[in-house]
Amino acid sequence: MPYYLGIDQGTTLTTAILANESWQIVAKASKAHRQYYPKPGWVEHNPVEIYENCLAASAEALSQIPGASAKDIVCMGLDHQGETCLIWDKDTGVPIYNAIVWQDRRTADVAEMLKQTKGEQVHKITGMLPDAYHSVTKLSWILDHVEGARERAKQGKLLAGTLNTWLFWKLTKGQVYKTDACSANRIMLMDIRRTEWSPELIDLLSFPKHMLPEICDCNHIFGYTDPDCFLGARIPIAGSSSDSPAGLIGGGCTEAGVLKTSYGTGSFMNLQTGENVIISDRGLFSSCCWRLSGKPYYTLFGTSYISGAAVQWLKDGIEMVDDVRDTERIALSVADTNDVFFVPAFAGLATPYWDQYARGLFIGLTAGVKKGHMVRAVLESVAYQVANCFRIMKQEYGKEIHSMRADGGMVENKFVMQFQADMLGIPVEVPEEKETAAFGAACLAGYTIGALPSLESVKKFVKLKYTYEPKMSADEREERLTRWLEAAERSRDWARDKKS
Repeated sequence: MPYYLGIDQGTTLTTAILANESWQIVAKASKAHRQYYPKPGWVEHNPVEIYENCLAASAEALSQIPGASAKDIVCMGLDHQGETCLIWDKDTGVPIYNAIVWQDRRTADVAEMLKQTKGEQVHKITGMLPDAYHSVTKLSWILDHVEGARERAKQGKLLAGTLNTWLFWKLTKGQVYKTDACSANRIMLMDIRRTEWSPELIDLLSFPKHMLPEICDCNHIFGYTDPDCFLGARIPIAGSSSDSPAGLIGGGCTEAGVLKTSYGTGSFMNLQTGENVIISDRGLFSSCCWRLSGKPYYTLFGTSYISGAAVQWLKDGIEMVDDVRDTERIALSVADTNDVFFVPAFAGLATPYWDQYARGLFIGLTAGVKKGHMVRAVLESVAYQVANCFRIMKQEYGKEIHSMRADGGMVENKFVMQFQADMLGIPVEVPEEKETAAFGAACLAGYTIGALPSLESVKKFVKLKYTYEPKMSADEREERLTRWLEAAERSRDWARDKKS
């Protein structure tokens, strides 16, 4: 039986799924990679480990199907972390430095200066404001801090890209140097309307143009895996995007007006705006979610840097819980937070603040506060961030939004999902399948080769597991969100003088 492979290369895990001809997921496997924190605010990955985990996860998924081999894979699609990026040697394929992760804040001061001096210009062209979140300041940092890198770049000896471009290069044995329009958008050098590299921004930011890959459609055959580099098989790589758009496809959310949020390390909200670009002046970014056969489609995009990572911090950081799955029970063991609020600004605040110097805080602590109140405050903070983003998104879009689709690891926490519905005031829908990004990558590849008639057709394969209806009054919702926003304001600008 033929299979369609989808690889979701995420911040903590690489997940591979195999879908059959009926577009049912019949196998899945995940491999974790190490997180490196060389300095406070710095986050790195080993790109070679990530490539090897793509192979390992794919091989493990195949092993779950008796008799299946890589030669049974019709095509593969790939999605990735987005802004995480690296530079490697063109001849040897060896990275000159670790991949710098989207969460990394080492270029915060550079991005802030750029925002103050050239922010309007960048915003107009890319739909985004300068921030250390995006790839270009990270890539420039590597060129400036690895000995001889600038000179090697001038000589045409180095290549740069987000993780999809690196993985294409590795999987094809150095034959393919390409990206897709969605992923190129994350670098902050692409003209969002033309979906081409912007000469104006390349000159403005002094980045070597020859180090940038060719921008292609998302439904494009990027090349073929080399048998020596991918499980002994030659397979078409037939789809590429970053993780959020892949999740939109896999969650059946491909039409204009559809709202979806993915809950992972951070949370990422996308509102489909179709062929219409909305340049926000309220702190949202515009993003090219995909380009299909030459035509770009867009979303309004909102981000919270820390969501699931805050819950993981309760376990690994301050050891308040033994298992993150216990947080739901602990939160429900108390009636409320006892007026405690938590702001998860470990790496600053993203939408709508874009404050790189905000830092996390608990506020409202008294001698009467128990562990349950603090755990509940952390879980509620995830929903408050998303609710704040949603409020701004409704204002920008100017139309009613009737529900939100949710995916990612945190959708298993029923307390969080119910509280999210209460804070949004609209139903929250959770699909049966959590791995919507990997499934979306597989569906995108299937669409490219003609196995699916359209991306919209994917929604007939998506089944809902839960629908959470809002129960909170509008007055209580507004009072709670206003209180959290006050806490968020108190966290702002805390680390500016420390430059961490």
